[in-house]
Amino acid sequence: MCYTEKVAAWTLTYYETEQGRCPVQEYVDALDGKEAARMTYGLDLLEAFGIVLGEPHTKSIGNKLWELRVIGRRHHRVLYFVVSGRRFVLLHAFLKKTRKTPRKEIETGKARMADYIRRYGE
Repeated sequence: MCYTEKVAAWTLTYYETEQGRCPVQEYVDALDGKEAARMTYGLDLLEAFGIVLGEPHTKSIGNKLWELRVIGRRHHRVLYFVVSGRRFVLLHAFLKKTRKTPRKEIETGKARMADYIRRYGE
C-alpha cells in the first residue's frame, strides 16, 4: 500500500540578545502591511521547505550563514543559520539597497551567530 509521509516543518528561532531584544522580530514588526505580509510569506516558505527551499528564495553567504531573500517594493534580507533538530536561527534582518550584501550586515550576522553558539551551542 502506498502512503504519503508528511515531512515535519522546520522551526524558526528568533535570535535574542542578552538584553532580551529580538532584532528580526522587531524588523518585521516595523514593516507596513504589504511588506510585512511578504516577509511573513518568505518566513513561512523557509519554515515549510527548510534547506531544500533554494534559490531564488535563499542563498549561502558562506561559513554556515544563509540569507532569506524577500522581494516586495523593497528587497529585504534575513540572515540565518541551521542548527540541529531541523531548526533555523534568524539572526539579522535588513533592507538591501545595493547589489552586493554589505559587509557590515554580514558581520552583524556572524557576530550574532557566534554569540548564539557561545550561549546555547549548536
